[in-house]
Amino acid sequence: MNMALEKLNDIKEMNDEKRADYFIKAVIENNKIWILTDEHGCVMLNTEDGDCVPVWPNEEFAQLWATEEWQSCKAESISLNKWFSRWTAGLLDDEISIVVFPNESDQGMIYEPDDLENSLKAEQKKQSKSRN
Repeated sequence: MNMALEKLNDIKEMNDEKRADYFIKAVIENNKIWILTDEHGCVMLNTEDGDCVPVWPNEEFAQLWATEEWQSCKAESISLNKWFSRWTAGLLDDEISIVVFPNESDQGMIYEPDDLENSLKAEQKKQSKSRN
């Protein structure tokens, strides 16, 4: 899915909360979460709250973020089913949080893995009701 540059810039300019809302809706619509990977695996960020995995709603935003020290990273999609069945529990076990849709300044809403899953499942339910 290629987004128009103007729309990309509008979304990038949203505050953390609005980007998180956009992320939740887009992930459910596309049935995918995007991460960045390098030769060591999934990219991690260190925050005051501990280690976080950054996630994005689509490939374009993940790749836009991959600059400077991250430029060799590749955007990789994870299906929602795989996320729910493996990632939530794995991140909880490893005590790793999730930073949702960080901007170029590494700013984004931080979620605990089970909280993100609950938000995604609530949106899934909402979107499936509106389709019926």
